[in-house]
Amino acid sequence: MIVITNPFFIEDEIQMLNSLLEEGLSLLHIRKPDFSELEMAQFIDQIKLEFRSNLILHNHHRLAEDLGIDRFHFSEKERKEFPAKFPKPCRIKSESFSTSTHSIEDFNSLENFDYAFLSPVFKSISKENYYPEKDLFEELKSRRNQHTKIIALGGIDAENIQKTLENGFDDVALLGSIWNNKNPLKQFKLCQQIALSYSQSQV
Repeated sequence: MIVITNPFFIEDEIQMLNSLLEEGLSLLHIRKPDFSELEMAQFIDQIKLEFRSNLILHNHHRLAEDLGIDRFHFSEKERKEFPAKFPKPCRIKSESFSTSTHSIEDFNSLENFDYAFLSPVFKSISKENYYPEKDLFEELKSRRNQHTKIIALGGIDAENIQKTLENGFDDVALLGSIWNNKNPLKQFKLCQQIALSYSQSQV
């Protein structure tokens, strides 16, 4: 299961992020589009060093080497600016590339990415008036790309995680269901348990 940071300021955010990682969050996407390079460095520097391998950097990629991060995310726009084999954003060996897509056609055309978000699956929790234009569960039936994991994003919460995984998504990403909740840690643990229970049932 993946969690994406709130793009905006949250009180006690660093403490909460460290708590999520301590509870077993495997992948934390650091998405702070308005941060300067210095703000990004200072923000990540407060996350416990032991969790650097769990972090994915959305922007200011060239900070990665100094911060000990080797996972990178690229927006749809960034990906389309580099249609050929994706160049490395900085001079280090990258372990993982991810990106964002909004149609199964875009997803099917991906190369060199470990996983990709496909969104929105449901009505967004964090964005007003952001709805799926197509039934992405139906779209999944046209999936041809099997080397890239497909991650559901958009409106994912405890009520629909099992349905999402049962209908063909490889994993889920949470944003609004965590950060719009009065108790983000409790909500994460609930969602994590649902996802884990489903995974164990498939073994």
